[in-house]
Amino acid sequence: MVQFVINDLSGVIDQVSKDKNIDRSLVIEAVEQAILAIARRNLGSGYDLEAHYTEETNEIEVFMFKEVVNEVKNPKTEITLGEAILNDPESIIGDSLGLKVEKNIYGRIEAQVAKQIIFQKIKEVEHKNIYDEFYARKGEIVNGLVRKVERSAIIVDLGKTEAVMPKQEQIFSETYKPHDRIRAVLSEIKMEKGGPRLILSRASDEFLVKLFETEVPEVYDGIVKIARVARAPGFRSKVAVYTTNKDVDPIGACVGIKGFRIQNIINELKGEKIDIIPYSENFAKLAANALSPAEVLKVSVNEPAKTITVIVPDDQLALAIGRQGQNVRLATKLTDYRIDVISESKAAKKDIEAYSLLIDIPGVGDITAKLLYQGGYTSPEIIANSEVEKLAGNLSIDIKKADKIIKSAKDLLERLKFDTELKDKIDKEIN
Repeated sequence: MVQFVINDLSGVIDQVSKDKNIDRSLVIEAVEQAILAIARRNLGSGYDLEAHYTEETNEIEVFMFKEVVNEVKNPKTEITLGEAILNDPESIIGDSLGLKVEKNIYGRIEAQVAKQIIFQKIKEVEHKNIYDEFYARKGEIVNGLVRKVERSAIIVDLGKTEAVMPKQEQIFSETYKPHDRIRAVLSEIKMEKGGPRLILSRASDEFLVKLFETEVPEVYDGIVKIARVARAPGFRSKVAVYTTNKDVDPIGACVGIKGFRIQNIINELKGEKIDIIPYSENFAKLAANALSPAEVLKVSVNEPAKTITVIVPDDQLALAIGRQGQNVRLATKLTDYRIDVISESKAAKKDIEAYSLLIDIPGVGDITAKLLYQGGYTSPEIIANSEVEKLAGNLSIDIKKADKIIKSAKDLLERLKFDTELKDKIDKEIN
């Protein structure tokens, strides 16, 4: 009989289970698999073996299973009825008989193998437990201590395991050293060969949203909802919020009394500026809100081109665009439309030029030209590429007139193209 006896094996199993926070049955399974591996190594292949821990005897026993047959063809997996009856008088043909392996195969080498297998199995269980625990916390803010910084990545001790914050998930202006406390969102967790890999982020939009949930009870409870976020980590963020509760001011809730709530978030982000704006499903209105703190005079949306043109006072142009274009880039990200910001004086000049081109379209008079321009159809190219039904609906005109306008715009473009090509040809011949 194969026996693996350890003084107070039950106590050892209990201790390992407690220390590693692993279910006792899984520790027993690890020990059983270790002894089974030793038995297979010593007995050779082809046997049907099982290992079982017996609490009463404090032993791991190995059993060899054989089928009871009339004639043995494979002695490793079969046994005659006569031999079977010697072990179990009630045996019959077709039974699967479990025989204790009467051979002591446990020695110094095997002990080392068993130890390695048990360690490996327990490690696998530990990894799975950690993965399951932290996967359930994915998207949450976690607190840890910086263990070390290597190759620009920050290794963070979370207590039960370590996590990594890659360079791209860090706020560029922040620096950390070992033993510093750090807060971040657990953005990703995946199982790799060496165990679970936890990815932390402070630069993601998700981290900012979670900070709002932490500091603003109305956001956590779902009374105030964050519709969109645009972020330049370490510099500025724009957060679009709304509520369906008429008694709640979503912006005031996020700011808090005397700005206490928003200031806590800004402090956590080491001074990153945060613009909280009202969300609107009307993208023209959302774009105007997103360009805050700049004053906006007029907004026009070009749906086919997915662009928004915003006109601001001349003295507000730099503010609307922001340092190195940051303000308008964040507004673009927030709306998913390309936003072109132009000054009032430049817009007036463009209006005159655009209006002149629209008037040049055959069949388009003053009133139609104004309707086209106000509807976002600011050039013959836009009109030529428009759908008849959409143009008719946007201008509240009939299909025939819309079709005629589109054809006229195409004719004008062809004529302009011909004139340009002819001029280039003449210039080439003269030169």
